Amino acid sequence: MSVLPTAELHLHIEGTLEPELIFALAGRNGIELPYADVEELRSQYRFGDLQSFLNLYYGNMAVLQTEQDFADMTRAYLARAQAAGVRHAEIMMDPQAHLSRGISLATCVNGVASALAGSEEEFGISTELIAAFLRDEPAEEALAVLEQLLAMEAPIIGIGLDSAEVGHPPRDFVALYERAHEAGLKCIAHAGEEGPPEYIREALDLLQVSRIDHGIRCMEDEELVQRLAAEQTPLTVCPLSNVRLRAVDTLADHPLPRMLERGLNVSVNSDDPAYFGGYVDNNFIQLQSVFSFDDDQLAQLAANSVRSAFITDTRRRQLLAEIEAWRAGRQ
Repeated sequence: MSVLPTAELHLHIEGTLEPELIFALAGRNGIELPYADVEELRSQYRFGDLQSFLNLYYGNMAVLQTEQDFADMTRAYLARAQAAGVRHAEIMMDPQAHLSRGISLATCVNGVASALAGSEEEFGISTELIAAFLRDEPAEEALAVLEQLLAMEAPIIGIGLDSAEVGHPPRDFVALYERAHEAGLKCIAHAGEEGPPEYIREALDLLQVSRIDHGIRCMEDEELVQRLAAEQTPLTVCPLSNVRLRAVDTLADHPLPRMLERGLNVSVNSDDPAYFGGYVDNNFIQLQSVFSFDDDQLAQLAANSVRSAFITDTRRRQLLAEIEAWRAGRQ
């Protein structure tokens, strides 16, 4: 399959840390890893649920110490995303995860932002940065970190909500999202991956988000499906991630085809691609293999991502034209 141009809307930059880069940064920073080599580390990438992944994910962040480390990680993602057909990326980062281990906001934000600054010229990828907050940490801490980001005029366009979902409902973060709206930031949130459909409702009604990350459990609630379809709420679905984290047993069990059939505004994204078996092109390739999606369906998924992105109308028309040219060229 030739590379399909698309936007990536659900991507955690820390989740792009490949084992080779982890070892390279550990060596540069004098950090001793609990793994003998890359293959031993890679062998740990078998997860029973979201929490088992998060334990490894946060542990590997220890190698990120300097602005250069964050910049190198980001540039490595951009190079791989370029090969995957990504033309626009809205990238989440977890500032709390770095503050908790003594890394300043300036170090992590400036490091990522420095790599994003030249992304369109070097990689042909327009980018935006989103600060994601950890729902399994106190909501008061998230609000304090947001205030620090605003005070330093961090180059973020919005906020998100991620990490362990079950037992941490969106309603706990109303004050955080009220402050973000007040500051003119875009608002998104993870909901309905492991958590129940009600978390999706709370994210929409209480947090007033404009996009739901994951959202696959909406299919358990017919009234919610009808609402999401009518409102064309963007759902940033991550198929390979859902399989790796056991949200679904196999890719063949994934609800994505049914979501498309019901008219939901779903897009395909890679989430934490270094851990979940593939970047966005790998997701498309495996979806096509398992579900026999035709070119029109693949183009629809890509177009959904572009229509759901926080971009200008001019950029949107440009990217939609590229997708249409891809589809036409396949005939």
